[in-house]
Amino acid sequence: MALGSAEHEQLLAGAGNPTEFDGFVREQRGALVRFLQRRTRSPDDAEDLAQESLTRLMRYRAHAPDTWMALLYRIAVNALHDRSRRALTRFDAHHVSLDEEAVELHSTEPSHEQRTASEQDLVALQRALLRLPTRCRQVYLLNRIEGMTYIEIADHCGISVKAVEKHISRALRLLRERLGAFQSESRT
Repeated sequence: MALGSAEHEQLLAGAGNPTEFDGFVREQRGALVRFLQRRTRSPDDAEDLAQESLTRLMRYRAHAPDTWMALLYRIAVNALHDRSRRALTRFDAHHVSLDEEAVELHSTEPSHEQRTASEQDLVALQRALLRLPTRCRQVYLLNRIEGMTYIEIADHCGISVKAVEKHISRALRLLRERLGAFQSESRT
């Protein structure tokens, strides 16, 4: 249905000055946000509701400017009630926002990079152990893996305690050299 020019002019005359409406919105926005903050769970919710209320108010900008304030706060209260009703039906009280709680979520699992680095270190250690002379490797593993004392190893292998000490010392030196070379290679 088309409006006649007289009706169109009457509508525009009742619309008030567009800059007056813009000024009203700018002037009331801060107070509206504070009003809503006292009634919501978070400042973000208050900002969202204020934006929604101001958007809905635009439908009524043709009304007299002295009615805008009452309309704005009635719209805001209605928007707040609507959101509360939606929250009840969606069980929002049981909802935990990951955005707010993400800082507190820590994994006990190592990162992919840490796992990969550990696996590479383990492979390098295994290679270095396999490259040790047979008796040296046997003595080292009996001490470090089996937990045997030097005296127990000497009895088990039929060698002196001094020989066990030399094998352990040699194994440690060779492992240090070979693993040190691996670490310097992996850094480059």
